Amino acid sequence: MAAPLGGLPREENHDEKTIITAVLATIPMASTAWAGTAAPEGAELYIVAPADGAVITAPFTVRFGLKGAGVAPAGVEKAGTGHHHLLIDTPVPNLSEPIPSDDNHRHFGGGQTEAEINLAPGQHTLQLLLGDHNHIPHTPPLISRKITVTVK
Repeated sequence: MAAPLGGLPREENHDEKTIITAVLATIPMASTAWAGTAAPEGAELYIVAPADGAVITAPFTVRFGLKGAGVAPAGVEKAGTGHHHLLIDTPVPNLSEPIPSDDNHRHFGGGQTEAEINLAPGQHTLQLLLGDHNHIPHTPPLISRKITVTVK
């Protein structure tokens, strides 16, 4: 027979499992879903340059376009703003989680509106995704049209 949990006397209808379950029920659980910041109505995200189908040499400059919303650095919570993330050769990530940060998901958390990119020769896709102060896509998400460029 097990010793009473925490030295508490055992009651007729309470055992260790019941006490543990009761304690766990009082602990707030972390949610795996993130709430995105509301996107400004009518906002539009797009790539100014290079043009879709362009043949370019590396390094090249990607210019980000945004209408109906503002740009603010990561960590700055201000309504109607966000910062750019450039998706390179990758599908759109899970829109209910923070945008990953790697070679295929480039973060521009300083509020940059253009970037010099160096890619290997070949065909590549580029797409912009606006993230809020916590790198989470807005609701609804602000996503540019995907373009294709060829680096020679």
